[in-house]
Amino acid sequence: MIAKAGSYIIHSFDSVPYVLGYIGRTFKSSFAFIRTKSSRKILIMQLLFTFIEALPLICIIATAMGTAIYIMGDKFLNSIGQSSLIYQLLSIVISLELGPVIVAFIVIARSATAIATELAGMVVSHQIESYISCGVDPIHHLVSPRFLGVTLSVFFLNLYFSFCGLIGPAIIQFVLSPVKVSAYFSGMLGALTVKVIFTSILKSLLFGMIISIVATYYGFNVERSSTEIPVAGISAVGKSVLGIILVDVFIIVMFYVV
Repeated sequence: MIAKAGSYIIHSFDSVPYVLGYIGRTFKSSFAFIRTKSSRKILIMQLLFTFIEALPLICIIATAMGTAIYIMGDKFLNSIGQSSLIYQLLSIVISLELGPVIVAFIVIARSATAIATELAGMVVSHQIESYISCGVDPIHHLVSPRFLGVTLSVFFLNLYFSFCGLIGPAIIQFVLSPVKVSAYFSGMLGALTVKVIFTSILKSLLFGMIISIVATYYGFNVERSSTEIPVAGISAVGKSVLGIILVDVFIIVMFYVV
């Protein structure tokens, strides 16, 4: 049993240089992609599927969660005489934590599986070999637009989630007491510090990079059997969730320590 565990660990570290090289190639091709006109259709379609089509779902979830947190938090904080802390609670829970994480999970469910299974199907059907034989770099043509599309989508969806999650309670406040709406916005603007906004943006960018790199990596990491296609999708989801949780915990620790 110990021997099996040791061989598994050694085998896992054997792939580290390849993974680092893949990440480096992805970043290099993505920066070069910005200066060229090729593969823009893939980038536009990726933004359409990952960003535009997810807007209604993000709006509903963010508004519902922001309103629920506001109602429950306001009631609890009023009971202990700390009603002014509701704005800090909303900014931390919605903008700092729930926004990036929930958006990332939704993008994983909608896009990571789709990207991994699509690329895996292209590998199995020998389309990747056709690209290489024609002198087309698969990293530049297939990975870069998906990397940029998913990363930008998570970034903008996070901003959209924070907007809807913070505006939802304002609507409830307007219905209950229109006079207090200005106080709500002034309190919320005071609670949204530069540190909170910067950390939320950093999370969204890192989460988008993790999702896109993991999904494309496992999409290419198949052999010849069609039964490996759903396995690639499952692996992309599992590894993306694990990576996001680890990075999220690290950033939160740094946020409260630094």
